[in-house]
Amino acid sequence: MSTGGGRKAILAALTANAGIAIAKFIGAAITGSASMLAEAVHSVADTGNQGLLLLGQRRAAKEADELHPFGYARSRYFYSFIVALVLFTLGSCYAIYEGIHKIQHPQELNSPIVAIVILTIAIALEIYSFSTAVSESRPLKGEASWWRFIRNSRSPELPVVLLEDTGALVGLLFALAGVSMTMLTDDPIWDGVGTLAIGGLLGVIAVVLIVEMQSLLIGEGATPEENRQIWAHVVDNTRIDRVIHLRTQYLGPDELLVAAKVGVVPDLDIAAIAQAIDDAESRVRAAVPAARVIYLEPDLYRSTDAATQ
Repeated sequence: MSTGGGRKAILAALTANAGIAIAKFIGAAITGSASMLAEAVHSVADTGNQGLLLLGQRRAAKEADELHPFGYARSRYFYSFIVALVLFTLGSCYAIYEGIHKIQHPQELNSPIVAIVILTIAIALEIYSFSTAVSESRPLKGEASWWRFIRNSRSPELPVVLLEDTGALVGLLFALAGVSMTMLTDDPIWDGVGTLAIGGLLGVIAVVLIVEMQSLLIGEGATPEENRQIWAHVVDNTRIDRVIHLRTQYLGPDELLVAAKVGVVPDLDIAAIAQAIDDAESRVRAAVPAARVIYLEPDLYRSTDAATQ
């Protein structure tokens, strides 16, 4: 897991989106393009979202206290969830409303070439932001597909930035297509169609993010590979001969709670059991660095324990 939480990718996206938003608002004012205005609102939402991600990282760094003994790391999940809600309400709903309005009441565009120039520049800036997010994510993704990385990552910021940047790039292409078709056909309804497509795209991305962040907020366990590593490294086949049952949960993107009842061999004294537990914890932490909080309960294995696994 990345302790930086993709900070470089967040800052790149924040800088790009702030500049793009200003350019789009200028372009929308000059041209009267609804798709350009929808994209400007989208960029404002994205800029605010990056600010929320940075705020979440700052809140997550607070020390644990009596009220929150496991710390504040889940703040990163909470603010990422807020990002998804903002993307849906401010980005998607506005674009859908504006698109329907412009289809019902089309308006001629002024200087559409200005919109095309601004959108082209915005695409170049979004490619820079997207490439930064991809570069930051690639070491964490490993051999998995990008979709699996987004679904399985316990660090929320990089999937959020990746999906936002993907939505921004595709949305810019929709806006460019809408303006271009308006110029070619001299029919402003295409600008509204492009705006409606942007709204639908943002809605899909927002729903994906809401589902993923809600799952992380509730509490997700270790990945299947991490579970296998924990299971394998708890047992040493000399003092601890089996895992009776295992429960895991991510307290934050970089902190995994591991709780297990383990079967110890008969006739070990207290000192030997304590040493066996300490050694097992060390092995697990070496194999799964995120496993920072470990509670192992020693017990003698009974057949009834197997039924409760």
